[in-house]
Amino acid sequence: MRTTMAPDMKTALFVFMHWVFQYGMCRDVTLPSGPLFRVAGFRLSLPCHVSGYEGSRIQEFEWYLYRDDAGGRQMGVVSTRDKGFPYTPFQARVRNGEVRVERDSGDTVRLVIQRLRPEDQGKYECYTPSTDSTYQGNYSGSVAVKVIPDSLQISYTRSLTSQPVSEGAELTLTCSSSIQSEQLTHLSIMFGKRGGGERSDSRAGGEVSTIREIISIDKLLGVVPGRFYKKRYDDGEITLEKRNGEGGQGLFVMKMKAVQPSDAGSYFCEASQWIRDPDRTWQRIAQRTLDIGNLTVQQLAESLRVASSPRGEVTLQVGSPLILTCEVLGLESEVNSGLLVQWMKRGPVSSDVVGTVGVEVEVARMSPDSIVSWGDDLSRATGGSLEKVSEGKYSLKLFSARPADSGVYRCVVSVYAGRKNPSPSMPATLTQRSEGVAVNLKTKDVLVSAVARLSRGPLLKRGSTITLICNTTVTTTGPVQVQVQWLRWPIPEPVITRNLGGVPLDLEAVTQPKPIATLMYNGVANINHSEISIDRLSANSYRLRIHMATVEDQGLYGCHAEVWGQDLHGGWYDTGARAVSNLVTVYLYARAADLLLIPLVVGVSSALFVGIVIIATIKENYGFMTGSCRTRIEASPAPRNYPHTSITTCYTHDQVIPLTSKYCKETEHDRIEEAEAHGQSIFMDKQRAESDPHGGCSENLLDRVRDPKEREEGEREKEDKKIWGRV
Repeated sequence: MRTTMAPDMKTALFVFMHWVFQYGMCRDVTLPSGPLFRVAGFRLSLPCHVSGYEGSRIQEFEWYLYRDDAGGRQMGVVSTRDKGFPYTPFQARVRNGEVRVERDSGDTVRLVIQRLRPEDQGKYECYTPSTDSTYQGNYSGSVAVKVIPDSLQISYTRSLTSQPVSEGAELTLTCSSSIQSEQLTHLSIMFGKRGGGERSDSRAGGEVSTIREIISIDKLLGVVPGRFYKKRYDDGEITLEKRNGEGGQGLFVMKMKAVQPSDAGSYFCEASQWIRDPDRTWQRIAQRTLDIGNLTVQQLAESLRVASSPRGEVTLQVGSPLILTCEVLGLESEVNSGLLVQWMKRGPVSSDVVGTVGVEVEVARMSPDSIVSWGDDLSRATGGSLEKVSEGKYSLKLFSARPADSGVYRCVVSVYAGRKNPSPSMPATLTQRSEGVAVNLKTKDVLVSAVARLSRGPLLKRGSTITLICNTTVTTTGPVQVQVQWLRWPIPEPVITRNLGGVPLDLEAVTQPKPIATLMYNGVANINHSEISIDRLSANSYRLRIHMATVEDQGLYGCHAEVWGQDLHGGWYDTGARAVSNLVTVYLYARAADLLLIPLVVGVSSALFVGIVIIATIKENYGFMTGSCRTRIEASPAPRNYPHTSITTCYTHDQVIPLTSKYCKETEHDRIEEAEAHGQSIFMDKQRAESDPHGGCSENLLDRVRDPKEREEGEREKEDKKIWGRV
């Protein structure tokens, strides 16, 4: 079913659409609400905006003034379309640009009067000529402007002089300002700087001066730091406060606690008068700038110098006091700076170039709050001092110098300009080092030697007590003490490498010594096991005992001796004299009872097994080796990392036979003769050797190599014979 609109509804809709077209799209010209109070001699800016227009997007504007003193008579001020529009009072001002129209957009402009005059007071009208098809809306708007007298005053109590200010010095600038106005206006103060340390490149590639706001008190009495000075303000280095000055003026004081080189430049103070317009926005209606002067900063790097004394080289006897002085020069007395003073040492002294050898370490330091701390050698805290003798002068004293105190000393000074007590995280303004002082300490001539030996006694077995003696000989003058350390190397187990022809190429045993025990120069013993003891038998004899010895205690033992001397003050120091003894082989024999505690086994195969076990046990514990005498026996030098020994290793194609003789021959008979010629003894089955068609050699031949000292020990010989008889 088709419906139709009633005639009354059609009429109502037509009337509504006509009203929207007629009134919804009408022209509207807007200006700020008035009245507006502005100060004579300063800038007036009146914005004017048109909307709801037809036609071109670039609208034209005409400004009129209705002066209060002219009875409301209309005067043309300026027009965007007609150069001849201004009336006589404004023609010259329009020509020189003092009165002008600035266009913000096609439909927004502003009337600018650069220097407002008292006669400029009145009602200003902004008129927009019509570009519409029909005349509708308002084509102009107006606002009242009140011109008030200029009462803004600004002055300073002290200007900057041409005298340079030292880096780190405190800078104080003052500025006084006041306003006498019937209107409610506010005052703001800003300290700024032109040029100086900061410059930026222009488009042409040159340099142009910059203007930076340092700190200000705004119209609401809030302190606001400049963008580039916020951190210094947060750190408390820049402050601004308002005080009551003379004659009701406000006195504004800005302080920089520590001037930096970048602070150089031309300083000024800027005072501004503010008023709140009817639309609740704040407008600056007056502003006055006062130059305070130029600041030149004398950089600390140009004046600071650190000197140490005595100069050059110092030679002292060990035990003598060492006194070094550090002097900081070039610091202005008015600069309240914190100093971190450090004494550094690089040693030992090079024989060619001073200070080129060794690692630099800190000896002592004094912090800006006068707290003294010592480096790695904490014993110096009781054997030395670091004191502030006078302003900028510091003395390092070592009451009794040691040989380790030799080296090149330098005084390192870090200056915290203008900061007496800087925070730990604050970087130093500048750090400088003095020239080096070479300190040489004369030590008395000391010669030392050490000989290690195995104490005479019964044959060493598992569970026995191993006793080692270290005899030292010291040649010197004055009292000394010997510090002895025992070390153990494992018995060498060479690695044989052969080429394709089966010829051995290399023999190397990679070993590291293990510290066993140390008897300090002061009698304190440091041991690494509860079954170990170390003591001093006499002035030059030191004993190491290993109780309840185990297989792990076997090895090559040696002692290291170092000599400590006594200085004039009774303190002990390391003379640097050292000696390393020969190496002593410690081997533990198995007890005979251990070899015979084998279960009785019935049968040929069991007997054969028992025999193999016995022979293997003898071989492990007594050093027996088997080999073929038909194979050529080569010789190889001892491993490189076994000092003070001449062990020679002999080996066959599949065996390794350690001997202490100097050579090995091709046959067993030659080997026996050669070993005996060098003081060695080799025990073998001579009857089998004479009857053997191969010259006394068989696949199961048992050899034993013994040291000459063992041959002299009768008890060990008897023990061997007993064991052989049982086997």
